[in-house]
Amino acid sequence: MSNKPANKIQDLQYFGEYGGVNPSISDSATFTFLHAKTMLDTFEGHAEGCYLYSRHTSPSNLYLSEALAAMEFTETANVAASGMGAITSVIMQVCGAGDHIVSSRTIYGGSYAFLKNFVPKFNISTSFIDITDLKAIEDAILPNTKMIYCEAISNPLLEVANIKELSKIAKAHNILLVVDNTFTPLIISPQKLGADITVHSLTKFINGTNDTVGGVVCGSQEFIDSLRSVNNGAAMLLGPVMDSLRSASVLKNLRTLHIRMKKHSENALYLAEHFENDGLKVVYPGLKSHKDYNLFKEIYNKEYGFGGILTIDVGNIEKANELMELMQNENLGYLAVSLGFYKTLFSAPGTSTSSEIPEEEQQKMGLSDGIVRFSIGLDNDIERTYRAMRMCMKKVGIL
Repeated sequence: MSNKPANKIQDLQYFGEYGGVNPSISDSATFTFLHAKTMLDTFEGHAEGCYLYSRHTSPSNLYLSEALAAMEFTETANVAASGMGAITSVIMQVCGAGDHIVSSRTIYGGSYAFLKNFVPKFNISTSFIDITDLKAIEDAILPNTKMIYCEAISNPLLEVANIKELSKIAKAHNILLVVDNTFTPLIISPQKLGADITVHSLTKFINGTNDTVGGVVCGSQEFIDSLRSVNNGAAMLLGPVMDSLRSASVLKNLRTLHIRMKKHSENALYLAEHFENDGLKVVYPGLKSHKDYNLFKEIYNKEYGFGGILTIDVGNIEKANELMELMQNENLGYLAVSLGFYKTLFSAPGTSTSSEIPEEEQQKMGLSDGIVRFSIGLDNDIERTYRAMRMCMKKVGIL
């Protein structure tokens, strides 16, 4: 039972300083020392349990980091002010001038833009490869390659990374496997499958209320210490620090993640199956028609299902926009980016969250402008939601 990620979170016990069932929020940017030598030791990284400055860490951030590390089965973790703050810190910590990255070609648009357009300023290059083609991944590795970067489930095409096999390739070449697990917290445990570093955007499913932007890096104590180093740590020197008030908020919401993920998955599977039966072009890892269905079943934590994200290709952007606007008018969800909210969110990724990817690249990877990405909400009566969505699809001529 202790092997279950939700249990690992629930087994953590934090009391507030006055006995509160929630830990007290450390509402301080800097921390006092009783002795000057302890301050010096802390600067040099040798004073366990002492706090220096909130950009380095704070009690509230450590509580959340410990909980997320427990969820991802890592030694420790470091929270950041955004998912991109976490991702970019890892890349800049691992890679320097002259280094090379092998990345999945279908990743979040912000991650793609960082690798494609930003890191070349530092003479860091990236090869974007079909993550499901293991031979192509291995062939792309060069003597100066430092990492393989991928998403457990890719955004927005929902391709499944074979983390076990990617890990074998990474270890054979003595490089790191970094996995973005934002779409599948609790559902997939990358560390159990051989990943070296797991990152999340906390903004999405983990927080679940779309009121906080945050990120986390989960990894070994040695790597997280390097991120926090006052001398050369990317998280410390680039400064993507998470505010303690936000950390406390995310920690409270994390306690219900297991319940929410089960409901997101249950609702998404219901809609995916019914829309596929209606003849729509649906992509969802829980459908047997998904090309990676069997792989997903090999690697997932079954009790949490197949996740809350599905896509439907309605043919073209005009139909996609018409459908989304109608569904919003019918109060079936919001035309908005992001995911993991209690309400269903939908967007056309080609013109939103993946718009940083050039159109010709989108076409190569199979991202058509008619794809609508759904982040399915926590609707209590999903059958009613299905009937109402089906009516909208009929009105715009998709069914």
